[in-house]
Amino acid sequence: MRMQPLHSRHFLQFPSCSETVLKMRIQRFLIAILSAAIMLPALAFERPFPAGAKRGKMTPAMYPSIIMDGKTRRLSAGARIWNQNNTIDMPASLRGNNLVVNYTENAQGEIDRVWILSPEEARKPAPKPVNASQ
Repeated sequence: MRMQPLHSRHFLQFPSCSETVLKMRIQRFLIAILSAAIMLPALAFERPFPAGAKRGKMTPAMYPSIIMDGKTRRLSAGARIWNQNNTIDMPASLRGNNLVVNYTENAQGEIDRVWILSPEEARKPAPKPVNASQ
């Protein structure tokens, strides 16, 4: 059996696609692009904040402490911090200072949920406080 050299014409030839296969690939590609374009507005949702959430400016500190509106506060044991993309950030990974946030407190006064706001969300009014008389 004789091996063909690397510079052989057969080695450089690529398998040809028939016209129907090429049309199907183009059709699949266009469907994928159209699907992505349709789904894009679904990603721009408004985050629901609880009615009792407070607005403040947060600066990360040594865990479990954070600085909220210039005062050192404590995060609860199961505290969750959501970033602008609505994914959870670990307290040790936070960077920056005076981040505009919405937050809630538990019964002990510890901060248990924090949402870092986007500039658009920060321009909107803070959630209305829960009326204690209801």
